[in-house]
Amino acid sequence: MRRAAIERLLPAAYQRAGVPGSVLWALLDVMEALHAPDEAVLAEVDALFAPYRAPGGMVAYLAGWVAMDHVVAAPRRDAPLPLPLSRLRDLVAHGALLAAWRGTPYGLRTALELATGVTGFVLDEPPDRPFHVVVRVPAAAADQLALVSRIVEAEKPVAVTAEITLDGPPPDRAVGRASV
Repeated sequence: MRRAAIERLLPAAYQRAGVPGSVLWALLDVMEALHAPDEAVLAEVDALFAPYRAPGGMVAYLAGWVAMDHVVAAPRRDAPLPLPLSRLRDLVAHGALLAAWRGTPYGLRTALELATGVTGFVLDEPPDRPFHVVVRVPAAAADQLALVSRIVEAEKPVAVTAEITLDGPPPDRAVGRASV
């Protein structure tokens, strides 16, 4: 709040006494300085709720708002995120879409692709096993199986069982090749 705005809130006698060099003048300067940081935050408050503009710590909080907190669930608060911040921003930005498609093959596949950054997940529903889904994970996402498991468990319908299998060998661990 600017000093002029604060001064207008004072009784008329105080407004007349607020001349340069007076104690009241100095007090109004201090009040203006104390309000400045809060006003700067309030001027940009919409950025706190925009997934691509929010600070990193706020994005993990926003994930809970769109029911994706299971993705960032960690045993300790200071534990690192299980996925890069850019992918978490994508999940939060697509939260409404994911909520609308929750419990469907499209919704599960989309959530997995957004969280891992890998495409090519295949969901099979074996005809001999009703209410069961087999999630085939591309080899490129082999190092993210824990994340994939958490997402599958949270996004599949509750009455459906799930099985997660890895397609092919991981890219850097192919037989006969050494990674550099």
